[in-house]
Amino acid sequence: MKPQLGVCYYPEHWPEAQWPDDAARMVETGLEWVRIGEFAWSRLEPNEGDLRWEWLDRAVEVLGAAGLKVVMGTPTATPPRWVCEKHPDMFALDANGHVRGFGSRRHYCFSHEGYCAEAVRITRLTAERYGRNPHIAAWQTDNEYGCHDTVISYSDAACTAFRIWLEQRYGNIGALNDAWGNVFWSMEYRHFGEVFLPNLTVTEPNPSHVLDFQRFSSDQVVQFNRAQAEVLRELTDAPLIHNYMGRTLEFDHFKVGDDLDVASWDSYPLGFLEDRSDQPEAFKQQFARQGDPDFQAFHHDIYRAVGKGRWWVMEQQPGPVNWAPHNPDPLPGMARLWAWEAFAHGAEAVLYFRWRQAPMAQEQMHSGLLRPDSVAAPALGEAAQVAAEAAHLDLADTGAPVALVFDYESAWAWNAQPQGAEFDYFRLVFDFYKALRKLGLSIDIVPPSCTDLSPWQMVVIPGLLHWGALKSALEAYEGVVVAGPRTASKTADMQIPIPMGPNMPGVDATVARVESLRPDMPIMLDQGGTFQFWREVVEGRSLEDARDGHPARVGTARRQYLAGWPDERALHRILADACDEASLPTLDLPEGLRVRDIGAWRFAINYANRAWKLSKHIEGAPSGRIAPADVSWWLK
Repeated sequence: MKPQLGVCYYPEHWPEAQWPDDAARMVETGLEWVRIGEFAWSRLEPNEGDLRWEWLDRAVEVLGAAGLKVVMGTPTATPPRWVCEKHPDMFALDANGHVRGFGSRRHYCFSHEGYCAEAVRITRLTAERYGRNPHIAAWQTDNEYGCHDTVISYSDAACTAFRIWLEQRYGNIGALNDAWGNVFWSMEYRHFGEVFLPNLTVTEPNPSHVLDFQRFSSDQVVQFNRAQAEVLRELTDAPLIHNYMGRTLEFDHFKVGDDLDVASWDSYPLGFLEDRSDQPEAFKQQFARQGDPDFQAFHHDIYRAVGKGRWWVMEQQPGPVNWAPHNPDPLPGMARLWAWEAFAHGAEAVLYFRWRQAPMAQEQMHSGLLRPDSVAAPALGEAAQVAAEAAHLDLADTGAPVALVFDYESAWAWNAQPQGAEFDYFRLVFDFYKALRKLGLSIDIVPPSCTDLSPWQMVVIPGLLHWGALKSALEAYEGVVVAGPRTASKTADMQIPIPMGPNMPGVDATVARVESLRPDMPIMLDQGGTFQFWREVVEGRSLEDARDGHPARVGTARRQYLAGWPDERALHRILADACDEASLPTLDLPEGLRVRDIGAWRFAINYANRAWKLSKHIEGAPSGRIAPADVSWWLK
């Protein structure tokens, strides 16, 4: 597979006379893909039924005639004002009951039937117009589901739909009362019409209620996307894609991905480091111009799983963005590095956002490959360099030796009942992922629905809500397993199981009680490092004790459960030992240097702001040094 580059373009923002020059310049740069249309509804239909396709016809023809493949977006993330006036109750409501209205984007509630019908209608009209157009080589549904916290809505439409969803799930109100434990605090309902949404309560709502509302809200996203996908399937043979976001957990991406052909995500390394990172300020300062060395890789791996092997970067940061607390300029070379890192994880295509910086509106401070005056921005040359390099390279992903289980439902559960201020599911899983990466390992992320674990030498399972289908897969698995903390500590209904967890195949242990730890009260471990944030008192065969005498790890070397949240030192040690048990070779990589294997190739990626001697840190690497913000690759 030859890596491909592209760009996001908005012909409606620029004079039509400029389109041919833009298209020619894109091709000259080495770009092959161009995404258009995802925010164009008001120009396509300025009033209901007043359809104006001609300008978009001409734009598609100009881009396609230049040799570019077009990704057409359905414009449903930005319904125009007339749609909102037609459906004045289509807006989502926040937890305080405030309307999230018109004036930016994503101003709709997934449960509003009237708006969902409008979205299907404009999708059908667009697909009827362009579904067989030879220049349209892919379709994108909507744009960035969940961005700006737009999955959860407390509207009347959501309340009505939630009651229907609950009745379909439970059948009768007694089953719901039992599943939620509503005998507690006299919360029992007599019929489904008495169930409201879990907001505006005096104290915390029932966590089982919250978890089911999150499940429902996720299913509404799945249903909304499926409605568009079904229309598109009728009218085009081109692959269907959605562009997900970073650290957006409010809906199940795996379930959305089941209706699509390719997963993609929008990669903004510097914005995400500022806006969505748990790292200390010193770390953020150190990597302010490069991004977290593992954050992009984690999302590459998860969206490769969501796309069942097919995935893209639909939007790649080219320079400073406009939406983070601070928006530094990338280190020279990073626009190239980020693209090559994606290709090293198996991306089919990377599209930069955007072609030209907009001189107006909310994103005018977001850079592009060109300045507003069409002068080249620094990333244009880096994109051209990537395109030239990619022309001579063929990559084929053959999978990784380690599986890391990731579950959106677990994120919802621990958000509903964290039991400690620092307990965050993403943060926990990401800690394990980072530790594996620092050991030089390539990683596959798998959902808990996985029924066959045999492709991997080691499986890592942090914080999984309940075993579900994964339990039978573990019973048949012969490799090394590292699980915990908090794994299988609840049932699917968010109740403590009897017998108590973890009920892990191959591990005879019981979690007797748990405690959440203040950041200034870690638990020391006998073999080095600490437990931070979370600790469990476990009854079972100890592999290692904490300094207070309680087991820190139980089970066997090949099947172990961690009774707490290890700090960086402890996690590195524990996972390194597990890799030895699994006969997995490891590295000890220095700060900012990472490795990714893809097929016969090995990539080294340097996020550090200093050079490293490759052969000193990576066995089999070529001699010489890798500069800051540089990438190197060689045949293994």
